[in-house]
Amino acid sequence: MKESRMKCHYSALAIAAVLAVAGPAQAGEAEAKKWIDAEFQPSTLNKDQQLAEMKWFIEAAKKLRALGVKEVAVVSETLTTHEYESKTLAKAFEEITGIKVKHDLIQEGDVVEKLQTSMQSGKSIYDGWISDSDLIGTHYRYGKIMALSDYMAGAGKDYTNPGLDLKDFIGTSFTTAPDGKLYQLPDQQFANLYWFRADLFARKDLQAKFKAKYGYELGVPLNWSAYEDIAEFFSVDVKNIDGKPIYGHMDYGKKDPSLGWRFTDAWLSMAGTADKGIPNGLPVDEWGIRVADDKCTPVGASVSRGGATNSPAAVYALTKYIDWMKKYAPKEAMGMTFGEAGPVPAQGQIAQQIFWYTAFTADMTKKGLPVVNEDGSPKWRMAPGPNGPYWKQGMQNGYQDVGSWTFFKDHDANKVAAAWLYAQFITAKTTSLKKSITGLTFIRDSDIRSDFFTKNAGKYGGLIEFYRSPARVAWTPTGNNVPDYPKLAQLWWKNVAQAVTGEKTPQGAMDNLAEEMDAVMARLERAGMAKCAPKLNKKESPAKWLSDKGAPWAKLANEKPKGETIDYGKLLNAWKEGRVR
Repeated sequence: MKESRMKCHYSALAIAAVLAVAGPAQAGEAEAKKWIDAEFQPSTLNKDQQLAEMKWFIEAAKKLRALGVKEVAVVSETLTTHEYESKTLAKAFEEITGIKVKHDLIQEGDVVEKLQTSMQSGKSIYDGWISDSDLIGTHYRYGKIMALSDYMAGAGKDYTNPGLDLKDFIGTSFTTAPDGKLYQLPDQQFANLYWFRADLFARKDLQAKFKAKYGYELGVPLNWSAYEDIAEFFSVDVKNIDGKPIYGHMDYGKKDPSLGWRFTDAWLSMAGTADKGIPNGLPVDEWGIRVADDKCTPVGASVSRGGATNSPAAVYALTKYIDWMKKYAPKEAMGMTFGEAGPVPAQGQIAQQIFWYTAFTADMTKKGLPVVNEDGSPKWRMAPGPNGPYWKQGMQNGYQDVGSWTFFKDHDANKVAAAWLYAQFITAKTTSLKKSITGLTFIRDSDIRSDFFTKNAGKYGGLIEFYRSPARVAWTPTGNNVPDYPKLAQLWWKNVAQAVTGEKTPQGAMDNLAEEMDAVMARLERAGMAKCAPKLNKKESPAKWLSDKGAPWAKLANEKPKGETIDYGKLLNAWKEGRVR
């Protein structure tokens, strides 16, 4: 009797153990159907395909739960897209897979700081990170971050979604290091483009006045000369629209870390500071950092070492930034940060902005705004940013933010696997189209070309046409030339601020920035790195390096050629036909 009870007892324990693993998976399938019907629509997959993909996640999670994984912790910056992930997709993942996700939302600077702290200590604070691909050069050189190419083929093979379809991701060239390996998986991305009030540009009276003064048509500026003319026209000549002041430019200039983003996010590349090359100039990139012939070893930022951070093109870019803000933007702009300046165009008194993040698109389409028509369509449009006089065909055209999944090599393997599972879940074809609609930060070509965005393209002011066009590849994040993004990025805002306040001339500010960048890279050279540590060129006369053949570019005799514009309708048609312009 006792033996029989023992057998029954052990049998009951065995059944309970099986149910503990299998039960949630069965319940997960029911939950998956619920989420597919209620939340994950529309999708580029049909519902049967979505369920099949979710079943794979259920089975993969079952293995991890059997290994004791109950919860993972991940982090991202605070964006609309990430808020949707944290509040909605994390809950869906838990209900479908049985693994809880603590998805923290913090400021971008805090993400970089915590990531840097984890790299220095060797202990990752989180199981997974969504950090900008701007750190790709840092991750590759320090050797602390896992190469996803290796992981997917090795330890993470069983936890890699067979339907991941990496070729469908539009940003993987930005997250690939010089060794050809993928280090980060894109989760969201958005470009900085030119933004303008199409309703004002279409007014016949304003068109006639502009042409009478400048001798060419009011339209989308192709170069900085035209942008400057349009800025002057609205700020100085038009002055008021419907009884309210109108400004031909918008920016921000407060001494704050976000001032650095204004420049490291490819402002110099728009002027034409770098060499030709996509995604980033080689051998000199948009930060002005030159690498050696191996395309990997940084050799200097200052012109005296072959870099371009303090080159004529870079000084021109900083000079125009300050001039335009002082002359053509609201006076409050000088004291604003990135976050404070972002909502200003939606208030209706800005005619154009040369450097506008498409991440603001969702907030610029709300009914009732001065820049939205009564039917909900936007009064504004977006277009490629104009090019400075040093810019040449084949150069990077501007910046594109690519927040990407990043994992530490030596972190708990099971926790990494669970975080990797979550990363794939919120970028999967089952969930990604709905996420794209919510945050408008596209990662998949299939989402961009979906029926939903074909039918609703008119609501987004040119965003869909831009991302469907070949133009999108010329907007790229910080690249591989930057050996330590956290250490070097912090130098920019402090030096730029001195030029904004007048403490230093633009030349003096960029000279100091270049010297400080070289000093940091010299320290990195002495300290050593796992791969491609800096090895600085010796200082020589700038005359040796300044050239009309490659960066650093020699000073142009005429930095303001005649303004050129294009009709927006022609530009839009070019995109639709698969041309850049």
